[in-house]
Amino acid sequence: MTAHVLKLDDLPEEFPVFPLGGALLLPRGRLPLNIFEPRYLAMVEDALAEGRYFGMVQPDKRLPRGENGPGLYRTGCLGRISSFEETDDGRYLITLTGVIRFGIAEEIEMRRGYRRVRAGLAGFAADLRPVEESLPFSRQILLEALGRYFAAAGAEANWAAVRELSDEALVVSLCMACPFGHEEKQALLEARDPPMRAEALRALLEIDSFDGGPANGRSPKAS
Repeated sequence: MTAHVLKLDDLPEEFPVFPLGGALLLPRGRLPLNIFEPRYLAMVEDALAEGRYFGMVQPDKRLPRGENGPGLYRTGCLGRISSFEETDDGRYLITLTGVIRFGIAEEIEMRRGYRRVRAGLAGFAADLRPVEESLPFSRQILLEALGRYFAAAGAEANWAAVRELSDEALVVSLCMACPFGHEEKQALLEARDPPMRAEALRALLEIDSFDGGPANGRSPKAS
């Protein structure tokens, strides 16, 4: 059976956003989230009742704080809740799967304490199509850069897991998991297409390797 391919008309143009610095969601990426603040518990409950969608976006430290909270980068990623668990202490453990990037047109009225936006999706319609080619260089070049990055951080990669990933899944997973800075994460999100994102990822891996490890001092995840 052929998997259903989402179209722009299937997606909301108004939805909640979860502003979270350092958290990167990319199309077809899977982001685990531990939800415990009351306003975001409410957000998840409402999302589950209305199509399961909400957006991830980073606060932009260059912008002044507004009445709704910190200023936001104008580009984020819309995700859909693909798994959900409620804990005994009232938290929600969810997995958010990236669908499409969006540009914030404007913030709209808050609901139950969480922020909402009206967004433009049409400029990112390519995110909904299958990726034919995500690496503009050989996979080995990326793996060698990754090896140097882990070595500089004093960490060990799970190479067996890495080998099982497709090129696209590898790039998406590394972009989301590696502890790059907020601005670097945003640059990866805003890359024009998967090959450009792979080029940016490779450059960041090389820079951090040369500088002696991840820029923010944390070790990368080993799988």
